[in-house]
Amino acid sequence: MKQTNQTQVTEFLLLGLSDDPHTQQLLFILFLGIYLVTVLGNLLLISLVQVDSLLHTPMYFFLCNLSLADLCFSTNIIPQALVHLLSRKKVIPLTRCTAQLLLFLIFGGTQCVLLAVMSYDRYVAICNPLHYPSIMTWRVCARLAAGSWTSGILVSVVDTTFTLRLPYRGSNSIAHFFCEAPALLTLASTDTWTSEMAIFLMGVMILLIPVSFILLSYCRIIVTVVRMKSAVGRLKAFSTCGSHIMVVILFYGSAVVTYMTPKSSKEQEKLVSVFYTVVTPMLNPLIYSLRNKDVKRALRKVATRNFPCRLGIFH
Repeated sequence: MKQTNQTQVTEFLLLGLSDDPHTQQLLFILFLGIYLVTVLGNLLLISLVQVDSLLHTPMYFFLCNLSLADLCFSTNIIPQALVHLLSRKKVIPLTRCTAQLLLFLIFGGTQCVLLAVMSYDRYVAICNPLHYPSIMTWRVCARLAAGSWTSGILVSVVDTTFTLRLPYRGSNSIAHFFCEAPALLTLASTDTWTSEMAIFLMGVMILLIPVSFILLSYCRIIVTVVRMKSAVGRLKAFSTCGSHIMVVILFYGSAVVTYMTPKSSKEQEKLVSVFYTVVTPMLNPLIYSLRNKDVKRALRKVATRNFPCRLGIFH
């Protein structure tokens, strides 16, 4: 596993979250449970939107894209982590590490922009309801979704290039449970200032700009809602936006801590990474389904259609 100063690293050793066997077993059970809930929850949400015609609206179209990004985001990280939790040789080849970093940034960056697009959708729906059908056409929605995925790909290519263009000839032990840019840069055998600045600028583009747009959208939404004369209308508007706000806080909060703040301890960085790579993709479908009447109605409709006899027992 040791590399000489003249030899380029061809594989990395992922130190993981703990070196205690008992803790690793507990983490394996926990991560496996979370991953299964993540996969089932996001697939169920995507399926409900596809089969229920009443959910064929821009908001649920973007939600499907978010669920797809969540599903791919989680699948890129957790299966590899599960394998390493049960194996003694926690090695990942450079090529696989590169692929993991590239995909991680693609799906993560796409989620960032999608959340901003969803805030714009809510802004138009609440602040310009009469013009909503003419503004949020399916062509516009398709372009916004394509732009989100393109932005994620662009940021991923830049960050991955500036991270892996550096020489890695010293230690190959990554104090993390997956290949993430900040953890990799600490192993580089040369000055990393240029790469850090490039990653920071990409972070501004993919994190701070969307966050600023989201804040601006919700400031306008709040002003509009407060001016509503109907208490029922205000409640409905806030209920519609509540789920999205919760997801924004959970995802952006942890991502900003990792990529836009001064370097913290390695243990803190790993814990924050666990939150936005493992926990948040599981919570997103739960938040949108538990707080959304349309999704719960669609779920009851599908359940009634598929299990009419069993459900009839409870009537």
